[in-house]
Amino acid sequence: MIVQDVINHLEALSPLAYAEDFDNVGLLVGDKNAKLSGVLVTLDTLETVVDEAIETNCNLIVSFHPIIFKGLKTLTGNTYVERVVIKAIQHNIAIFSMHTALDNSVLGVNNMICDKLGLINRQILIPQAQTIKKLITFVPKNEADTLRNALFEAGAGSIGNYNNCSFNTEGIGTYKGNEASNPTLGKKGEIHFENETQIAVTFPRHLESNILKALFKTHSYEEVAYEVTTLENKNQQIGMGMIGELEQEMSETDFLNTLKTNMKTETIRHSGLLQKNIKKVAVLGGSGSFAIHAAKAAQADVFVTADLKYHDFFTAENQIVLADIGHYESEQFTKNLLVAYLTKKITNFAIVLSKTNTNPVKYF
Repeated sequence: MIVQDVINHLEALSPLAYAEDFDNVGLLVGDKNAKLSGVLVTLDTLETVVDEAIETNCNLIVSFHPIIFKGLKTLTGNTYVERVVIKAIQHNIAIFSMHTALDNSVLGVNNMICDKLGLINRQILIPQAQTIKKLITFVPKNEADTLRNALFEAGAGSIGNYNNCSFNTEGIGTYKGNEASNPTLGKKGEIHFENETQIAVTFPRHLESNILKALFKTHSYEEVAYEVTTLENKNQQIGMGMIGELEQEMSETDFLNTLKTNMKTETIRHSGLLQKNIKKVAVLGGSGSFAIHAAKAAQADVFVTADLKYHDFFTAENQIVLADIGHYESEQFTKNLLVAYLTKKITNFAIVLSKTNTNPVKYF
């Protein structure tokens, strides 16, 4: 196997196309074609983590947070970021980061928090906009089945729990080729009438290249007529945060105690308690103040996140309990998620869970 093989599996879980615009995800250091010796999975890439990769013979580090976030102007070793990059390059170790691509995955960071809290009836809290596209094309009627199946094979036609979804309309297509044309059906310079099927399918944005390749490869026409549009439909598979329900409601203090235990956090900063039971829970790993209003709009009883500032707590406005469990604490199980996923996908290489605690925050 090579590094790119692992990247392909990771992109199937959380396509990089859905990372936030401000982020820096993907292969940050190393050669994607390098032969693989092992994979080390971590939350952050520090010098000690690179040392761990060397010790465990792993030449690929899969890190949730990107070690290179802003542009590097020097590589002199004056900062921890520069030292990490230098050491990784010296030892031919690649570094791949997922960050907000995994945040936006329905099976990613926030789903893991929901697992830890035992939430049911889960949904994306803030669905990402403009992630669903629609293809309309026209094909000779006797070729419709072949083309439709090729589009399905490329990833088109999946809607929620249903696959092979399309809409088909029969009609008459017309065209007349000029002197430079080479029509598959009909003759150049003559108008041609053909019984055609209009095929309409939806697909996720990141698969557009694959869908169009399948279209052009399978379609018999010299010039393929097609339309691609971006839909405004909400995508419940991609977006920030999640909201779900406890199987049994519990008091606020019982919930906070459960939260503290299950998320292995030493302290919880929270807004004022409202003296009502907790049933509906919104979660967002990492810095989540931007989602407070979404959690309130979804009528969550509590919003579990991190990095709330002093004035953020005022925005609870006696409508919701805000619970800040810490940035590291909210994302700490992400590396377990990735190890479990890669272990199922790759059985002939070591997938190593980093033992390094990269939390920079200490409690006294």
